[in-house]
Amino acid sequence: MSLLKVLLAFFLTTAMCLGQGAKDSTPAAPGASNQTQSGFASAQTLLQQGKYDDAIAQLQGLKASNPSMRGLSRELGVAYYQKGDFLKAVDALKSAQAEDPRDNESIQLLGLSYYLAGRPADAIAYLEQVQSWFPRANVDAAYILGICYIQTKDYPKARTAFARMFDVPPESAAGYLFTARMLLRQEFDPVAEEYAQKAAALDPKLPGPHMLLGELFLYKSRVPEAIEQFHKEISVNPANAAAFYKLADAYSRIQKYDDAERLLQRSIWLDATSTGPYILMGKVLEKKGELELALRALRRAAVMDPNNPMTHHLLGQTYRDMGRRDEAESELKTAQELQTKQDARP
Repeated sequence: MSLLKVLLAFFLTTAMCLGQGAKDSTPAAPGASNQTQSGFASAQTLLQQGKYDDAIAQLQGLKASNPSMRGLSRELGVAYYQKGDFLKAVDALKSAQAEDPRDNESIQLLGLSYYLAGRPADAIAYLEQVQSWFPRANVDAAYILGICYIQTKDYPKARTAFARMFDVPPESAAGYLFTARMLLRQEFDPVAEEYAQKAAALDPKLPGPHMLLGELFLYKSRVPEAIEQFHKEISVNPANAAAFYKLADAYSRIQKYDDAERLLQRSIWLDATSTGPYILMGKVLEKKGELELALRALRRAAVMDPNNPMTHHLLGQTYRDMGRRDEAESELKTAQELQTKQDARP
């Protein structure tokens, strides 16, 4: 699932909560009839049930009968937001802001709607206002604000936003490291590399910068540089199981299988709950021709995560190398079915 889809799912839940809050806190317009108030409550119930089109129709009907009803624009904005129609949410929430400039929820949702509509530059001013109200509690807005700064290439302000999230000084090594991780997630690789190098220079004993650099170099197939960085990470943090695993991955790519096997064993000793080292161990042992041991490692990985298609694919290859054709075909079929299911997910 992409980062945008994860954020969307989270913020839809947030918006639903805001809609419920509006039900309790938004006063009816002066002179509003009981029928109108009942219709307003009914629309909010539809929102909570996920019936966004029905809720929007209900709210638009209320607007036609009572256009001055207080809080109606915000509820329309929330409904459009939950539906994923962010530009219409912007229009409604702008009306809500004009109606009540102190409506913090509308301003927050307005910023988030601009961001999710792909307009981060427009989102920034609204999300900056939210920060002034909720500098510590509203971490979600701080995160999106930082992402908006990244997407508009204002990296110093992004670093300030992420440093605030993690309660570290923006100019600290940790501030650069956190921002480097966010930059890498957003695929701003050159700046992520620069910031990770800066973090390592500011505090050579800080765990994390060399790990990030190693992962970045490995992804770009700069294997010798990745190996150097993983070794540095282990020297700073010798109990980092993931660093041993990634270093083993790098060695396996240059066919140094004995080194990879030794490092994978260390990773497993430090953390026996991760499937990655077992899968890679099976692959390395299969390359070395140690098929029974490869089979043992891969079976362990399959027990830990039976829905990983890579594990079953490697099991199929190993069984095939062993001449166990029926088992090989069964595992390869399972791998294909699992991969098809994964590819079909939204």
